[in-house]
Amino acid sequence: MNAYKKYMAEFVGTFALVFIAAGSVCADFYLRQAGGQGLGLLGISIAFGIVVIAVIYATSYVSGSHVNPAVTISFWITKRMEPNTAIMYIISQIAGASLAGLALKTLFPDAAKTVYLGTCVLAPGVSIARGVLMEFIISFLLIFTIYGTLVDKRASAGFAGVAVGLVVLFGAMIGGTISGGAMNPARVFGPAIASGQFTHHYVWWIGPILGGIAAGFVYDKLFAEKRGKA
Repeated sequence: MNAYKKYMAEFVGTFALVFIAAGSVCADFYLRQAGGQGLGLLGISIAFGIVVIAVIYATSYVSGSHVNPAVTISFWITKRMEPNTAIMYIISQIAGASLAGLALKTLFPDAAKTVYLGTCVLAPGVSIARGVLMEFIISFLLIFTIYGTLVDKRASAGFAGVAVGLVVLFGAMIGGTISGGAMNPARVFGPAIASGQFTHHYVWWIGPILGGIAAGFVYDKLFAEKRGKA
């Protein structure tokens, strides 16, 4: 398969993920502004989880459906991807996330300086260390699940998307009140670049990337049998 198709799949998949996941935060804000109940943390988490399921089934056969720099870096470090391919995946993901952020800014202008177009911020009173730890743990669980369902050939075919989507849903619910529950640097970067909100932005790179690398090594050491480069 031509490499550009993989890169386009990562671009489109990440765009969809960020547009829906961050867009649900914007929609929640608009609903509350209009006097409605809003989506709430549960609704936002469900939207995040379901879009991940959809993206996996739509693009996994093309690119593996990383749509997350932390996943790609984990594959790179554990030698499942060539460096050049990994770099192009990350560029495609960042580009897709950035376009999604700009689209949200156009569609939800009032959300740019209020909820920062759905980018993540630490909750009041939450330290940087707590934020990093939360993102590390939920990203570890997410990427460990990816290894066990999408990567390991022994896994039952057809259920990977649901399994990964559910982990995203629960991770967003648990992490939402502390770090935003991103589990994905691109999920935070897209709306951040459009809204200009970069406070403690490194939290959502350090936590997910370290969590992803840890998940890869743990899976390799304890559970994996054979592996090949993607």
